[in-house]
Amino acid sequence: MRRGPRCVQRDGAGGRPCCPARPTLAFRGDGDGCGATPLLRPCPPLQDKARKPDWLKRELPGGDAYTGIKSKLRELKLATVCEEAKCPNLGECWKGGEGHAATATIMLMGDTCTRGCRFCAVKTSRAPPPLDPNEPENTAKAVAAWGIEYVVLTSVDRDDLPDYGAAHIAATIRHLKEQTAGRLLVEALVPDFQGRRECVDLVARSGLDVFAHNVETVERLQGVVRDRRAGWAQSLGVLAAAKQAGARVTKTSIMLGCGETPDEVVQTLKTLRRYDVDVVTLGQYMRPTKRHMAVAEYVTPEAFEAYQKIAEGMGFLYAASGPMVRSSYRAGEFFLKNMLRRQQQEAAEQAAVGAAA
Repeated sequence: MRRGPRCVQRDGAGGRPCCPARPTLAFRGDGDGCGATPLLRPCPPLQDKARKPDWLKRELPGGDAYTGIKSKLRELKLATVCEEAKCPNLGECWKGGEGHAATATIMLMGDTCTRGCRFCAVKTSRAPPPLDPNEPENTAKAVAAWGIEYVVLTSVDRDDLPDYGAAHIAATIRHLKEQTAGRLLVEALVPDFQGRRECVDLVARSGLDVFAHNVETVERLQGVVRDRRAGWAQSLGVLAAAKQAGARVTKTSIMLGCGETPDEVVQTLKTLRRYDVDVVTLGQYMRPTKRHMAVAEYVTPEAFEAYQKIAEGMGFLYAASGPMVRSSYRAGEFFLKNMLRRQQQEAAEQAAVGAAA
């Protein structure tokens, strides 16, 4: 086993490392064609006063595209998960750049969730305000006015609604496609709808390009990290149902640093591939406030890079893995955007052939 950098965690008494010179991830072949399996377990839980490592520091958001999107959001009174969840990549995604389009993530159905996951900074209530019936159309008009190529729709959970908000999300997607003549690529990061198949089907068949639902963490930690109404089997069922309903691309995200082991991460990736999930992102969990779940470990960039290689070796169409990666991180990435455009073209060609026959 090879030696790696010393642990970045610090004790509360003298700034000393909390553990001796720590081995980094070492790997062995697992024999099933999925790459390699990490051998090590994560570090002990962090002290409350542990300092974040340098690789988690980001520049403040800025740029013309960022300023324009923020101004338009204020004008139309739309909420983004980028702001509500205090995403560290807000500036990078809103500005865009070489190889990826400027991307905004709109949060539908208000800014108050009916669930209380231990990692999430979004407000919670058992009885959120009623839905705005004009939101689907207003959202579509606003996004069309920006001229961006890729939008991510996400939402709070609305367990207070009979359909958990599925019809509202589907209507927003249809309006977006109509307003942009189908040119806009739409990703929808949706709740689990308490596993209701008809709700999943409604959204999956609404015309979206990517159906996303996050499993958030490994199976063992589901009850620790997520609200009790969420669950491993339920989330996998949602992803599988979306594919069966016709979603061309399914996507999920995993937070690391919650207390999972490297072996559990690899096993999670294997399970996701068995459920035909196409896209996966892995990122570092960052504690929003002291009221939220503590960080168990700061996973190194080298470990994230190793996980990305493992995911790519398993056959995911696209994988993004890094300390600052979030579920909607640079969703308009060049490769993913081009892949979706190619799928759109192939679908149009098949439809033309069918019509001619």
